[in-house]
Amino acid sequence: MRRRHGWKIRSRGSLPCNAAVQSCGAIVTLQTKPLRIFLAAIPVALVVRLAIIPFLYTEWMDPFVLEHWAFGRVARSIASGHGFGGPFADTGASALLPPVYTYLLAGIFKVFGIYTKTAIMAAAALNSVISAFTCIPVYYLARKCFGERVALWSAWGWAFSPYGIYFSADWLWSTCLFTLLLLLVFLSALHLEEKPGLLLWAGWGLLCGAAALTEPVVLSVLPFLGLWTVYRLHRNGRRWFLPGLMAFVCCIAVLAPWTARNYAVFHRFIPIRDGYGLEMYLGNSGYSRHWANRSVHPNHSDSELAEYVNTGEIAYMDHKSRQATDFIVTHPRWFAWMTMRRVLYMWTGYWSFDRQYLSEEPMDPPNVLVGSVLSGLALAGLWRAFRRKRALAIRFAGVLFFFPLAYYISHPEVYYFRPLDPLILVLGMYAIAGYVESRKARRA
Repeated sequence: MRRRHGWKIRSRGSLPCNAAVQSCGAIVTLQTKPLRIFLAAIPVALVVRLAIIPFLYTEWMDPFVLEHWAFGRVARSIASGHGFGGPFADTGASALLPPVYTYLLAGIFKVFGIYTKTAIMAAAALNSVISAFTCIPVYYLARKCFGERVALWSAWGWAFSPYGIYFSADWLWSTCLFTLLLLLVFLSALHLEEKPGLLLWAGWGLLCGAAALTEPVVLSVLPFLGLWTVYRLHRNGRRWFLPGLMAFVCCIAVLAPWTARNYAVFHRFIPIRDGYGLEMYLGNSGYSRHWANRSVHPNHSDSELAEYVNTGEIAYMDHKSRQATDFIVTHPRWFAWMTMRRVLYMWTGYWSFDRQYLSEEPMDPPNVLVGSVLSGLALAGLWRAFRRKRALAIRFAGVLFFFPLAYYISHPEVYYFRPLDPLILVLGMYAIAGYVESRKARRA
């Protein structure tokens, strides 16, 4: 290095070396920063979830709960060697539930015993592990879409998410696994827009098939995500037909064995499950004090259970579907009003503050507060994204719009909306980041 007229002059050879050092430093920073976050956020998230399992698992040891736990009954049937069946009674084969989580639970029963305390706690612990590691795709989704600050906030936000904690530690259902799979489907679709390789699209198709066999409601958003990604590729002048076809074929290949099993057993085309007729009837039978008329469910009605046993699962579900359809056709105004109430409930948690209703749902008031705040922040973040990243905002909006449609016209449950929580959280953090930036700008 020489000095000329008081200025430092670097030799030409030093420039590439200096740039290389800076690049290596940047790479190390990018690689180590997420690792540090994961090493902190994931253990904290897991400890918080595992810590409350001992206070909640006893609810699942109640004989009534175990007897009417559909996933548990079918998993028990599998673990005891009687095959996939018996969701309400020991009536043989069933297509009421999707297979992935059911067989996972059956594996737990095989290892730890059927309906034992250890098995129940192991199932809750597995959900907690899945939920804790969801911090990873939450972080990467937020960073890819909205930057490092939003990613950091989102990862820690998921670690302490009240819904994430409760439904992983207490709800022995497919919710946590499906939440992770839906998030991975969404995040992978973003990468496919940039790297349309056939192997990547094939992997996305396989992932979509696995998600559908976990919860078939994902089929309401897969066409949108796939078509939007294909459209973006086409608009950017990149190949799109063969990658899209590859993903479709791979998804169908994953679904085909289960669909073939259903056809062989029931002699009817049932892609994944057959229970939507009952779900429609639970929400559309003229009952409006609660979001679902549980008195017409086989778990709570002897006459409904008798009909299910006597007619068989397929005939029973067909009958429930006809009953629901007939009621909707003859009561269109009631159906429209109830649909609006269901939309409001899904996004805010509010159904009624009637004293009798709250005696059945005592946790609704805090749920209304938390749900409304999270939804409000998410919509604010979505609006900000539309103003700055329109194509990205359309992707978020499409999933938020299509995912709950099936529940709007049938009936909602609190946990039905939870697989959207990572997307809602990321959008909410993006809204908060915008507010912080605007305050700093005003002060400056």
